[in-house]
Amino acid sequence: MKNLRMFLSMAAVAGVLASCSKDNNPAPTLEQKDGIIMSTTDPDFDPADLHGKVQGDITLSAVTAYTLTGSLEVEEPSTLTIEAGTTIKAHAASESDRTKLYITIAPGAKIMADGTAAAPITMTSDDANPKAGAWGGLLIAGKARQNKNDGGAAVAEVGDGLTYGGNDDTDNSGVIKYVILKYTGSAINSESEFNGFTFYAVGSGTTVENIAVFNGADDGMEFFGGTVNVKNGLGVNVKDDIFDWTDGWRGTATNFYGVREDGFDLESEDPRGLEGDSNENDNMATPRSNPTFDGLTLVNKSSSVAFKDGIKLRRGTDITIKNALLMLSGSAGAGTFINLTDGKGPANMVSINITSADYTIADVVNAQSASDENGGVPASTVDISNVIVGSGNSGADSSVFAWTGFVNF
Repeated sequence: MKNLRMFLSMAAVAGVLASCSKDNNPAPTLEQKDGIIMSTTDPDFDPADLHGKVQGDITLSAVTAYTLTGSLEVEEPSTLTIEAGTTIKAHAASESDRTKLYITIAPGAKIMADGTAAAPITMTSDDANPKAGAWGGLLIAGKARQNKNDGGAAVAEVGDGLTYGGNDDTDNSGVIKYVILKYTGSAINSESEFNGFTFYAVGSGTTVENIAVFNGADDGMEFFGGTVNVKNGLGVNVKDDIFDWTDGWRGTATNFYGVREDGFDLESEDPRGLEGDSNENDNMATPRSNPTFDGLTLVNKSSSVAFKDGIKLRRGTDITIKNALLMLSGSAGAGTFINLTDGKGPANMVSINITSADYTIADVVNAQSASDENGGVPASTVDISNVIVGSGNSGADSSVFAWTGFVNF
């Protein structure tokens, strides 16, 4: 009996000790999803359901399939690294969800998308039969100067309140090399549409080389202020402008090739090969847009959709274009060759050297009529003494785009 009581007493003590042990070492609480991605082990990081606000450094691996199901917003000071060979596919659960599919890099954050010719990085749609506008695009915002709001921070027209701009023209937003975007350009409304690549006040410390956009529903590439330089840019089948800038962009575009193929019939009200502005509300705002294009080819092969203008320069922009070539091999052609005027203000200082089999210097529009598209009063004549329309230009070197797989140059 005594031994039994002693056993029961010891068992009771053991139970108390076990209970105390449990109280001192409670079971770990599973981390809940909160829409914030801190790392690739975070429960919010799901390659099959990729979206959220990135507030830590994460890497997307080439051996993993990624499905973008909402916006992926990389916040300062985080870095998004994308390995060479990685593919990201945007998935829209409904038509209205297409405008929620995009990737943003905020000022102070970085993207390290260092692809290679043999293993490019691809961002596309997972639709069975994808079309232009299937998802948004890639938006990079920096801290370089731009000319909106007296140089203060500006707000992007898309990107959930993404702001851009500052005072650091050498700002570094990372590396973008050998990156292909397909089926971009979803539209919120007629005034707010995504481009393929959008550079918002991106600084010259950023490295951008070998990029391509295929089948875009707005612009292929657009620059809003900043000083970023881009080497080897390809735009194929873009609904609106293949290459576009505004808000004081002052970078260099080296070796840019844009083409509209026959059979690509999407068009905006004014599709153009090249369109450039500085500031539509204040043409003299500083810093004034003043990019340089060195090696440029614009091609329209369409038999049904014309370029409204091969090149449209307006609203105070300065421009230098070297070794340019405009080819209109399709029957649709272009409404205007080079148009330097606009109801909201003409171009400012232009220096252009271009070859075209279809136009001469007499076809450069440098005095606006009252019937201009924007209904403004006639603008002053733009000095075209530095515009040369002659033979001999080779334009962009298309051979450097072999890595994209595109062959219809």
